[in-house]
Amino acid sequence: MRSSSLNLVIYILRRLAISIPVLLVGTFLCFLMVAGTGDPLGELRQNPQINKQALADTAHKLGLDQGIIPRYFTWLGDFLSGNWGISIAQGNALQPVEPKVMAAFAVTFKLVVGAEILALIVGIIVGVLAAVKQYSILDYIATTLAFLLFSMPIFCIAIVLKNYAIEVNGWVRDLGLSDVLGNPWLRTVSPEQLKTDGVGDFVISTVGAYLLPVLSIMAISFAAYSRFQRASMLEVLNADYVRTARAKGLTNSRVIFRHAFRNALIPVTTLFSVNFGGVLAGAIITETVFNWHGMGTLLVEAVTKNDTQVMMGWLVVIASSVIVANLIADLMYGILDPRIRVG
Repeated sequence: MRSSSLNLVIYILRRLAISIPVLLVGTFLCFLMVAGTGDPLGELRQNPQINKQALADTAHKLGLDQGIIPRYFTWLGDFLSGNWGISIAQGNALQPVEPKVMAAFAVTFKLVVGAEILALIVGIIVGVLAAVKQYSILDYIATTLAFLLFSMPIFCIAIVLKNYAIEVNGWVRDLGLSDVLGNPWLRTVSPEQLKTDGVGDFVISTVGAYLLPVLSIMAISFAAYSRFQRASMLEVLNADYVRTARAKGLTNSRVIFRHAFRNALIPVTTLFSVNFGGVLAGAIITETVFNWHGMGTLLVEAVTKNDTQVMMGWLVVIASSVIVANLIADLMYGILDPRIRVG
């Protein structure tokens, strides 16, 4: 047991040691690209009320008085020491990058985690049932639904949910929450308002506002998970060891869940680790439709203002999330299939 735990620790450290150089190279290449796209002080330079000394001081604070290569290493040294840099916030005011990025990440993380977990659970269940009941009505319905969701862009699903679930039924509008639609995490409610509206209305409206964007993201991920789970399950069900288990007289449910199901989860685990990072970085459309101020909105604002520090903070957080997700997936392989050893 002690040797196995040591091997696991060594494996994790080795994977992290590989991931760190990849992350550094990625940040360097992205810094070269984003730093040469424009002038973060362009708006300030066009303001006649800003004197040259103030511009020079601001440029020095942002490191714009250095070359691109020295700027990168200055940024990297500050970042590793815990200083993420400063950003030009709304109104051309300087603002620390770290709280800005982490606040946006918290909003998007809540959205994506709920959507991905729900999509994974439902997708696995539907995929397993479709494989076990191959060519049945359930299989045809699941296949049709998956291909339909695959063919629909995310903004179409989000807009349909928003228009019909809210505008037609008046679910959130009647509760007076149109100003915070889709972003219950930014809503503050006083005890007096809770007494007036009722705790039940508050819970329904908050869950409803959270559920709609979650369902939008879940729809696309569900289609992928269900198809991968079905294909993987069919492959495992036709394996020799499964046929041997059936020949021994084991019940169908025991064969499926004890011998086939765990091995069939491995491809879906890989897909989940890759998809999680992609959804986390690409939730901008859903955030825009439902007015969630998360990582997508932050990235658009940073690109619009040529805010290099915010873009680099965004990149590090997203890349780190992808690395962690892939590391968790690698560890899950050993749990799902004891033949896969780590270390």
